[in-house]
Amino acid sequence: MLSGLLRSLFRSLWQRANGARKWFRAFRRTRPFWGGAWMMTGGWVILHYAMAPIQLLVAHGLTSMGGYLFGGGLMACGFIVWLAPKQRFTFGGIGALLAIGSLIGSNLGGFFFGMFVGVVGASMTLGWGDKKPRRRDRERLAGAGR
Repeated sequence: MLSGLLRSLFRSLWQRANGARKWFRAFRRTRPFWGGAWMMTGGWVILHYAMAPIQLLVAHGLTSMGGYLFGGGLMACGFIVWLAPKQRFTFGGIGALLAIGSLIGSNLGGFFFGMFVGVVGASMTLGWGDKKPRRRDRERLAGAGR
């Protein structure tokens, strides 16, 4: 009785995990996933090195907000290309400009590392294209068009 219940529970958990894996795989393949992930990582690095106490930010004004603006903007661009892959050109370009602008506006772009990772992510996003159909599917479509 107990082993049958455990077997049923294990089977149910396995099916749910398999369904979640398939969903994530489809999510990852239908959008510029890695470009967005690299942009968010670069934004986090820029933001991390720009963290300053709030008293310092208030005392210095907008000049000390560069890290928050560049890093947060780059992270937002990475997240937006995940949610709206059709906007990859717009937010990939904005992300590249934010990453390059962080060189001047925020601690040398997270000491060059955040800027580099952000530019790589933005270029991956700009270069991403929809998945091509498989060869046998192309041949079948070409044969149906004759």
